[in-house]
Amino acid sequence: MDCLSVRRQIHAYFDRELDLAGATAIERHLAGCPGCRAVLDDLAALRSGLQEHAARHGAPAGLAARIRAGIGEAAPRTASDAPARAPRRPWLRQWAQLGAALAAGAAVSWIATTLYYAGAEDARLAEQLFAAHARAALTEHFADVASSDQHTVKPWLSARLDFSPPVSDLAGAGFPLIGGRLDYVNERPVAVLVYKHRQHWIDLFVWPGAARTGETSKNGFNVLRWNDAGLAFSAVSDLNPAELKQFADALAAAK
Repeated sequence: MDCLSVRRQIHAYFDRELDLAGATAIERHLAGCPGCRAVLDDLAALRSGLQEHAARHGAPAGLAARIRAGIGEAAPRTASDAPARAPRRPWLRQWAQLGAALAAGAAVSWIATTLYYAGAEDARLAEQLFAAHARAALTEHFADVASSDQHTVKPWLSARLDFSPPVSDLAGAGFPLIGGRLDYVNERPVAVLVYKHRQHWIDLFVWPGAARTGETSKNGFNVLRWNDAGLAFSAVSDLNPAELKQFADALAAAK
């Protein structure tokens, strides 16, 4: 079983929804795959965090009254039109209050889960970007195709991916194109365009879709993320944030 198959089923595995054969196959994979094991650990941390920190709220004071008013009968126009008054149903009021409380609690839990999960996904993506950049630097394997010619780099990448990344040579802005390579980030193959600014390398990761935007720093490295024309962009370098922003502006101007 490969990583992609495991990632598709890992939520069902975590919730114990798989049969014995499926669970066993995933457990064999997890035993030898730190990346997929980390995804499972994140799910466990999410569940633990929600159990420990998710707030529990009662329904607003006026909600039960509004529900009772909504299900009550309208006042008759005249005394002769008035129907016989229905007997009181205390159980109906109790169920209405309970339903309101459950609805409010579910809404709060959903919001907390969404925010926590989004934060975990954001942190995990940043870690993957930093790791990929560091791996290239340590092995000195910056490019699979080493060329400053965008008409060489773009076709090479496009032939090996399911999308065509935009490639620009920004030498005029002080960010010459060095080449490109393939990498695996965010559970899919991505294009990496490699640029240089003085003695600093810049990895520009590109893939279809959208990702959370913003800036992140770790151990002297910075990542700047943005979305454009249906693609997600993440620039990683030891350049300072201001220079990395200049790089992103130069790339936008070259379109």
